[in-house]
Parts: sequence; structure tokens; C-alpha cells
Amino acid sequence: MTDSLRDQLMGLGFKQSSPEKKPAPKHVQGKRPAPHKRGPKKPSGKPAVEAANSGGFDLARAYAARNAQEQRERAEAERLAQEQARLKREARAKLTEYLAGKVLNDEKADIARHFEYGGKIKRIYVTEAQLKALNAGELGVVQQSGRYLLVTADTLLEAERIFAQAVALKVDPNAPAQDDPYSDPLYQVPDDLVW
Repeated sequence: MTDSLRDQLMGLGFKQSSPEKKPAPKHVQGKRPAPHKRGPKKPSGKPAVEAANSGGFDLARAYAARNAQEQRERAEAERLAQEQARLKREARAKLTEYLAGKVLNDEKADIARHFEYGGKIKRIYVTEAQLKALNAGELGVVQQSGRYLLVTADTLLEAERIFAQAVALKVDPNAPAQDDPYSDPLYQVPDDLVW
């Protein structure tokens, strides 16, 4: 039972592979490599290719120019991004300073008011009176440092002027009701439909 796999395969009739023999290098006696010729190089009769290098860009120059242009564009984009980030930080700092003492969030609030912000459904807890005022457009919601703050409409307008991206919910009481996509007659349920 101690037969190796190789022994078992040979017992079944497989042949042992013979190692490949490498051909011996052929040595030719008496021949030596020709010595390098020294001295001035004779012209080959073909004109030198200097026309491409004389007035225009060659390939290396073109790559270098393109690389330099791309580096300038990246540096400019980075500078603009840093400038935008700096302006955003300053606006957030101004907004934080402005909202100090003007927040109406109540710790006893137990009614969740849901709203859409940043493509997601968010919620803020309000009291019953705050909910009515919020739905009437007298209050609004501002997002600051991951929290949603309830503020008056005047404070919301000023916050929008300082940093518009922070306004999370602004209800317009004069806005018409949204169109119901199911008001189309194609979606009406017939009266005689039996479930």
C-alpha cells in the first residue's frame, strides 16, 4: 500500500517519460567572430531623416507637451476643487453662527414628519403645533452637521441665502397639489370589477 502514484501508473502500463535531451551546441573550429571595424563611418548613401526633427514636433516632444498640458489641467481642477471646498466650509461656519439660538427643535416632540432630502427619505420629530406650522410653510428644516433643525420661515430664507444646500425642507403653501399619476382614465378601476 506504500506504492507511489508513479509506481501504480507504471503498473497499469504507462511508460516512464524520458527526459528531453538538449542538443549540444555546434562548435565550428577555426571561425572567430569578425573584429569590430574602427575608423570613420562611411555614409550609406541614404539621406538622414532630419526633416521630421527640423521644424515640427517629434513623438517625444508631443508626448511631453501632452503630459505637461494634462498636468496643468489636473492642477487647475485640484485648485478649483480646493477653492470650492474652502467656500463651502466658510458658508457652513457662517450658517452655524447664524443658527445659534434660532433652532426650534423640541425634545418632547413625538410626531415624525418625513421629507425627501438628497434623494432619500429623512425624518424630523415635531410637536402637533409645529407639524401644522411646518405644513403651512411657516417653519422649515435646515440640515447642519448631520442633524435636521427646525427653524422659522424668515430664518430659513436667510439660511438659504448663506448656504442653499443646507435647506432640507421648504414648504410652499401656494404651490398647487402634485398631479396624481393615477388620475388618468387608463388607471381607473371599473365599477363592475369583482375582486
